[in-house]
Formats: sequence, C-alpha cells, structure tokens
Amino acid sequence: MTTTEVTPSQRYRDSFPTPVEDFAIEGIDVLDVPLHSAVLPPSERHPGGSGLGYGATREEARTGGMGEMAEMALSLRAHRGVQREQGSHAEMTRRHGRDRVADPRTLCLEAGSDYSDDRPLHWLPMTRLRDGERVLVPAELVASAPDDLPGAPPPGGWLTTVITNGQGAAFDADRAVTHALLEVLQRDGNSTAFRAMDRGVVVDLAGLTDPDALALLDRLDAAGIDVVVKLAATEFGVVDLYAVGCSRDGSEPVPVMATACGEAAHPDRDTAVRKALHEFASARGRKAFMHGPFDVVLPATPPGYLEHWRTGHPPERLVEEDRALQAMLAWTRMGTGALVDLLQDTVLARRSTVALADLPTWRPGAGPGDDLHAHVTGAVQAAGHDVLVELQPSEGDAVAAKVLVTGLEVETMSYGRIGERGVRRLLEQGDPLVAVGADPGGWARVHLTADAEERLGGPAWFDRAGADRRVGALYALYREPGRHVVAEVLGT
Repeated sequence: MTTTEVTPSQRYRDSFPTPVEDFAIEGIDVLDVPLHSAVLPPSERHPGGSGLGYGATREEARTGGMGEMAEMALSLRAHRGVQREQGSHAEMTRRHGRDRVADPRTLCLEAGSDYSDDRPLHWLPMTRLRDGERVLVPAELVASAPDDLPGAPPPGGWLTTVITNGQGAAFDADRAVTHALLEVLQRDGNSTAFRAMDRGVVVDLAGLTDPDALALLDRLDAAGIDVVVKLAATEFGVVDLYAVGCSRDGSEPVPVMATACGEAAHPDRDTAVRKALHEFASARGRKAFMHGPFDVVLPATPPGYLEHWRTGHPPERLVEEDRALQAMLAWTRMGTGALVDLLQDTVLARRSTVALADLPTWRPGAGPGDDLHAHVTGAVQAAGHDVLVELQPSEGDAVAAKVLVTGLEVETMSYGRIGERGVRRLLEQGDPLVAVGADPGGWARVHLTADAEERLGGPAWFDRAGADRRVGALYALYREPGRHVVAEVLGT
C-alpha cells in the first residue's frame, strides 16, 4: 500500500466524527477467527451506532464492523428531525396518486393485524429504482431501528416491529444498494426454510474452489467443529445458503455458541459458501461476546470497554423483547449438551443433499452494466418486483442504503409477517400453517391485494398460534436480546 492509499476500514472511520472506538475481539473461541467491534458514541454531532464485523483477514473484519456501524449510524442520522406525512393509504393515494404510494399489503404485513386502507399511518419517501420516482412508504418499514422513529406513533400505533432487514453500506450508492438487496433476498429465501422450519437440505461441497472457504473448512475440522452448509433457495438466480454446526465434544464454553449460524445470498455459489462459512465461524465468538458472562467478555476486550459500555452505550440495533431475553436465559441455564439436543431435529437435521455444482454460478462480465448491481436488481425487477431505496449519505465517503422489495417475505415465524409468496411456498410444501378459502377457525387472515387473493384462489389464513408452537424454545434463533443484556440480568 502506498502512502496515498487508504484502507476501506479507514475510509469508514474518516466518514464519521471522532472518536470511533474499534477493537479486535480475541481469545473468546478456540477458532479465534477475525471478529471486530466498532462503536461510534452518540454526540451532538452524530446519534451514534455500533457494529460487529468478520472476515478472512483482520482488515476484512474491521471493514465489516465499520460498515455495520455505518448502516446503523447513518439510518439514525437520516431520520433525525425528518417530518413524516400522516394519512391513511386511501387518503395518500387521493393526495399523491396510486403510483406514488406503496400499498402496505405488498410489503409483508403481520397476518391478523388490524390494517385497513383507512388506518392512519406515517409515511416516508423512498425512490423506486426502475424509474427513479418518489414513492411514499409506511415509516416503520423504512426505519431500521426504533430510534429511527422519534416522536409519537400514528393513532393506533405502528403496523409492526421495526427490523434491520435491507441495510447496506459502501462507498458508492450502487454497491450499498446491492449489499442491502442481497440481504433482503437472503431473508426472503430463509423466511420459511430454516431455523424451526429447517428442511435439512445439505449442500455437498465437492468442487468448491474458493481458497478462503477451503482453508476455513480445514481450520474448523482441526478444531473439532462440525459444520454443514444448507440450501434455502435459488430464486432470482441467487444462491441463498446458511451454515450451522457445533463442536463434536460439546466443548463450547458458552452454550449459545452451539447455535451459531452464517447466512449468505449471492449469485455465485462459491462466494455464497465463503460468506456463510466465515459468518458461521465468527458467529461462535459473536454470540459468546453478546450473550456470554462478563468473565468471558472481559479478557477478549480492551481495558475499560465493559465499564464504558455499561455506563453509557449507543442505541442497540434490536428491540428489547422479553420473549427473546427469556429464551436466551433458558439456553444459558440448560447447558451446551441439552441445547445441542434441542437443535437435532431442526437446525442440525440432514434430510437430503444437493450438489454445489448444480447451484447457480456467476462472474462479472466485460459488458457495460454487466456487474453485480445490474445483475441482481435486473433479476428482481424482471420478476415483477419493485426495488425501493432510501440512500443515507455520510459526511465522508461512506453511504448507506435501506432497501425494500415489494412482494418479498420476512419475519414470518417471529412476527407473523407473511404475504402471497410465503403462503404459496407453505402450500407447496404441504405445511399445515396456512390455508386458502374459509377460515379454519380463529386463524389470522393474511393481508393480500385482490389480485394476490385471486392468484391464490381465495383469502389466505395463517395459524399464528401454530407458528408460535413450532418455534417454541427456538425463539432466540430469531430475535436476540441486546449486547451484554443476559450477563447484566444474571449478574455474571
């Protein structure tokens, strides 16, 4: 590197006020793969944020942590002091035109919620990628954290819990949007295919050529850790994978480490495997760091970190849910062996195999527009979905993006958010959680457009109580309590 070159992690750091506090998390797991924390403390100049990053190298992990911090911090900054427009969907379409207002029923609402076209909502603008037009969207779907929505909610409250899905950061808008869109596709493919809904489709990695992925597989094996890569979906030509596993001898010092999972979505199968494996490996340390006792965290962090965090830390990414906290506390108390037993029929199940060589692959071409952004957005739009974007620039090179895609699924098993695609997928699998036609008896009606109901053959229904039973003790796979909250509660 010459004196004029700046690393990506430094470019992120230079995009924010000082000080940005970052450090390597080391010694927390036998693997000790690169894991990095980045924190921007809140100040008058910036609302702050935090992130954890991973990768094959220390710089890659540091860049990932800075990028995740940027996603959180720039989303908070973008929505601070922004005026939200209020009105029902019916009012907004009369005011702005039907083509300039997103129909909430195309954005995966909670089944059984009291949404109607006359319910008052708050709205924020996004940009429709295919034509550059401004489109108004319910604010709670644009936001990525509760603090993105300062002030009072609309009458009747928010439509659903704010989630972090669809965020990306980079040094140009196209890359940030692509990063965010791939996360949306990852969550859509996973929504009814893993965790408590795991179908056990294992990927045979014969033919894998990525050197970093191969080296990590060897490292995991040498450490006595079994890992399996599973397939969630290949829609839009994107390989949606996840990696799970645990030690062969149950030696995880913090039980939650056995629930580590790495997720990835990319049109190139080798790239997806590389990302899923590295996220899995780092997730072991990340989960111990986030939810382990202080005597595990303290040696892995710099002097003064815990004291500073406990006395005044930046906003957390996730809503503090009592259900998530209680589930994580139960895991902590049951020990590693019992937790692994709990995962055997779902997360760790192996029911069928697919060859890696049979999955999609892709390499950027030499032609104009033949890049990852054009490839992925083109495939999604060609399938009839609109990509909606909010760009969130920094004061430097970094830019973040929030992306929504009409018709795509998210948080079905945690918050009951389901649409036409989710209903169709569960019907095709013969899953009893959905039905079309008459209400089976006290089920939650799925919010669908008239066209969607016609395509399905009638109104759709989701068994939310059945979904809760299916998830059961696995809820902490879906939502996790905030950083160090478990240790605080247990006084450890």
